[in-house]
Amino acid sequence: MTLLVIGLILFIGIHSLPMFPPLRQAALLRLEPKGYRLLFSAIAALGLVLIVIGKWKAEFVHVYTPPSWGRHPAMLLMLFAFILLPAAHMPGNIKRVTRHPMLWGVVLWSVAHLLANGDKASIILFGSLGIYSLVDMISANRRGATLQSVRLPVRKDLMVVVAGLVTYFIFLVLHPYLFGPVLIPALYFG
Repeated sequence: MTLLVIGLILFIGIHSLPMFPPLRQAALLRLEPKGYRLLFSAIAALGLVLIVIGKWKAEFVHVYTPPSWGRHPAMLLMLFAFILLPAAHMPGNIKRVTRHPMLWGVVLWSVAHLLANGDKASIILFGSLGIYSLVDMISANRRGATLQSVRLPVRKDLMVVVAGLVTYFIFLVLHPYLFGPVLIPALYFG
């Protein structure tokens, strides 16, 4: 569990730097943009590796039994989460509705996993990343995040949705091998 917590501290800590503009600006001046990006990426990658290893090695400590009905909304939430993730980086109109598609995707991912997992490590992992995402949205809004104002062709949105669906199904197939079993409701693959 210690590796998981250290990984989360590193990952969330470095991603929280923009919430503190004077600190971020000082780091940019000291390291220059290229050095800042390199250090940011290295710390984020190390944090992510520690999170994965820490979660994998964490002892199972039961905290609550997920609701039996939770699998169905979890699968649906994950579908939307996987559409929101590419929406943050691909041109489309979703950014005309929300300033933070990736962060909303992480929130949905977190909620979905908390509906399906009731162990201590999962609560720490998914709970902390979900809370971080909500705090980061509030902070970004206070720093002036704006909605996209330009309307793009619908085909751009279709490309985002297709990218999300393809990624969703790839992760659905690979999840048992990478992270453990997915309790897929009969509704989806009956």
